[in-house]
Amino acid sequence: MHSYAAYAYVSRAYWLVIRYYGVSNNRVRGVGEPMASQQRQGLRQQGSVNEGLTVRREPNGDCVHNQLDGVAVASELPEGFWLGDALQCAIRAQDFGQLLRAYREAHSPTLTQGMVANLIGLTQGQVSRIERGTTPVRDLEKLDQWTRALHVPTEYLWFNYHAEPFTATVRTDKMSVDAAEKGEDDVQRRQLLKTAGLGAILLGSSFAEGSVASGPQTQHDVNQSLNVEFMRDATDSFRRLDNRYGGGHSRAMVNAYIATDVAPKLKSGHYSNANRRGLFTAVAELHQLAGWMAYDMGDTTDGRGHLRQALNLCQDVRNDAFAAELMAAMSHQAAFSKNADSAVDMALAASQAASRAGLPALRAEAAVLEANGFALQRNARDCIAALQRAEKEFISIRSDESPTWLQYFDEAYLSAKFAHTLRDLGRSADAERFARRSLEMSEGYERGRLFNTALLASILADQGKVEEAVRHAAIGVQMGTQMRSARTVAYLRDAGQRLLPFKTDPEVQRLHRQMKTAGIPVQRAF
Repeated sequence: MHSYAAYAYVSRAYWLVIRYYGVSNNRVRGVGEPMASQQRQGLRQQGSVNEGLTVRREPNGDCVHNQLDGVAVASELPEGFWLGDALQCAIRAQDFGQLLRAYREAHSPTLTQGMVANLIGLTQGQVSRIERGTTPVRDLEKLDQWTRALHVPTEYLWFNYHAEPFTATVRTDKMSVDAAEKGEDDVQRRQLLKTAGLGAILLGSSFAEGSVASGPQTQHDVNQSLNVEFMRDATDSFRRLDNRYGGGHSRAMVNAYIATDVAPKLKSGHYSNANRRGLFTAVAELHQLAGWMAYDMGDTTDGRGHLRQALNLCQDVRNDAFAAELMAAMSHQAAFSKNADSAVDMALAASQAASRAGLPALRAEAAVLEANGFALQRNARDCIAALQRAEKEFISIRSDESPTWLQYFDEAYLSAKFAHTLRDLGRSADAERFARRSLEMSEGYERGRLFNTALLASILADQGKVEEAVRHAAIGVQMGTQMRSARTVAYLRDAGQRLLPFKTDPEVQRLHRQMKTAGIPVQRAF
């Protein structure tokens, strides 16, 4: 794909994430990435950072850079200064070195390391090492001293000198997306994104680099680890029920578990930095499952809400791998809804995050979802190219590298996605080969087996192989009696509708009657 086209797709994906999943500009860019030069310049023009530390006195007599007994003293800065993107990213990352760098660069002109060193009582070399991360800051007394010297507002601190470290409260309410919901024209929005220079910073720099620094493990840490382990076990149990019986069977239990047990833990902030990443990731996995269950029952609004929560949690702890998986889920759902542009955009966003995570399985998943979106657009060239990338990445997968939540991504799953894509591209004969291979799947994925059976039936129907199409569709209808899933109904309905051109065939009529009895609507069946 040409670079301009890729840029446009990513720009459109940025807007889609904001509109559909409520992820703000700061969060989507990612933790640790500097502001784009245009945005930094814009803040300076607004006056939010031009009142910083310079060796001068304003006309009104206020000192911007004071000297007390020969020691440099920073003046308090306006509230808008601390709301800059780079500073907010540093605060969310709980990284003092990153905060120092953002503090310096937010001033106009940029402060030198030596100037900041004078403010906090260090040497330039020490500031340099702190900014590079070679000297992690864990001493609460020093953090308190240095942040006070810089007049960092207390509401932006991630620690409490008089108590053990704490984390900022996680927002569990729905984030405002009023601006994105005003229905502005897509072309204008995309042009705005290009002008702002936001294209290539959709998800920002890698979330996967390191973890939050922590001290020795305490009994509280051990207890929290047990809580996380229990949560993962519960999520695995719910996921097995979901795969076997559909989202309708256990969705209420999952939502109740989140509301009564999980959300209060996050809101309380009673967890240490040592377990923050594990806890947030475990909660993100649970929200992802809840989102898929909601989608499975046709509740797209609730599904988006859960995926948004999961994505925010991943970004808070710099988990780029699971962020990519969530973007892939968004692409998958867009394709299911036949929203081709959104499917491609979200797949490209997932691809960026997957590349940073360095997991071939994620890159393969993103590529095949991108191909599916291109197929819906009837873009054969880019579709085939994306399929080839997916196959290349899949070959390089090592089983010991894939996390547990990605173990479903095997040859059967990839074959099913290839079959979907080739069918939507109009290449049913090629799609059939992959659809048959997709049925060679592991046990425990009964709903997935139904999907793939109905998919094969639809592909056979497109080729006029009526008898075999009816047989597979009938098998799917029988399997569906154990399911509570709106998606299974949609798959089977699609297969039934593709057989409508043969509605005078007695076997097709019998199948349609079975579907009607099972509550699967097929228009103009007789």
